[in-house]
Amino acid sequence: MFMTQDNPVRLRDVARAAGVSQGTASNVFNRPDIVRPEVRERVEAAARELGYAGPSLTGRLLRAGKVNAIGVATAEPLTYFFEDQWARAMMAAISAECDKHGAGLSIVSTVNRERPAWNIQSALVDGLILLCAEEGPALIGQTEKRELPFVALGLEEGVADTPGVGIDNRGGAKAAALHLVGLGHKKIAILGIGEIWNGRFATPDEVMATPYLTVRDRAEGYWAGLASAGIGPEDVPYADTDGERQTVWAAMERLYAAAETPTAILAMSDRVALFAIDWLQSNGRRVPEDVSVIGFDGVPEGGETTPGLTTVQQPYQEIAARAVTSILSGEEIKGWPVLPLPLVVRGSTGPAPQERVMTFR
Repeated sequence: MFMTQDNPVRLRDVARAAGVSQGTASNVFNRPDIVRPEVRERVEAAARELGYAGPSLTGRLLRAGKVNAIGVATAEPLTYFFEDQWARAMMAAISAECDKHGAGLSIVSTVNRERPAWNIQSALVDGLILLCAEEGPALIGQTEKRELPFVALGLEEGVADTPGVGIDNRGGAKAAALHLVGLGHKKIAILGIGEIWNGRFATPDEVMATPYLTVRDRAEGYWAGLASAGIGPEDVPYADTDGERQTVWAAMERLYAAAETPTAILAMSDRVALFAIDWLQSNGRRVPEDVSVIGFDGVPEGGETTPGLTTVQQPYQEIAARAVTSILSGEEIKGWPVLPLPLVVRGSTGPAPQERVMTFR
């Protein structure tokens, strides 16, 4: 009798063949030191004859109630973890925290719409960190059914009763705008992320009607900082993008086709900012001598470019430490803490150019 998919050999079969109780057979595999040698040999011989490989590791871990591993889940494809700069930076921080605790890490995607909850339900983990974005509510709903600890990051809405860690998008954006104002810039544009308004600039009302809380918060922060110099929201061109090179370059074309061109760009992500710098340099504009650029997120790539990118820095390591500790300790994060975002000043920002017409054709 050998194990087959239809008729697997179980521990009770081994115990019966060896003439011992199932508890004794279990001890042979899990606590062999307490079993008499002759009994142990008899059980092991029966296991070999029947083709029994030993108790399931998965089952043993589940019975113990702890697997010492954390899952990181998103509603994006698995490639998101490797292609998106923010996701890569967050995963690096989470991985470092797991290493500190000697814990494993599993990545989970629910992008399959036919059975989106299956990967969440089947993941062998002690808890989940959710990279939410716009699919946050659905991802949280699937996770809550699993009844495991979880921490939400990047959640757009509905944070009141959800354990998670937030960031001060408004405060970080305001600091970025104040930095440009302090450098004497008055002609400033915003490169957004999210919706596309068919090749035109969005009005402030349209920006505030977007479903993306991150976009609204960052826009409000920019406008608050610019207000200190008497610059109103209606005075700031808002060109949206989907974060990809093509739409960023198209937005830059629109901005610099105007009679008055910006001397500074506030980009809502480092990815967008880096594409904007590429466009500026490809079109003969110097950064920061002609145009200053500030990004948002503080991804490692921003510090590796020339010039280095001035950016609003997310505290990846602190976010990861709070999330990992919460899951492994079983202590739920209370009150949705909001972490401050410092401004990291590098070479992509400088004083506003002296009064001169900057119309490059």
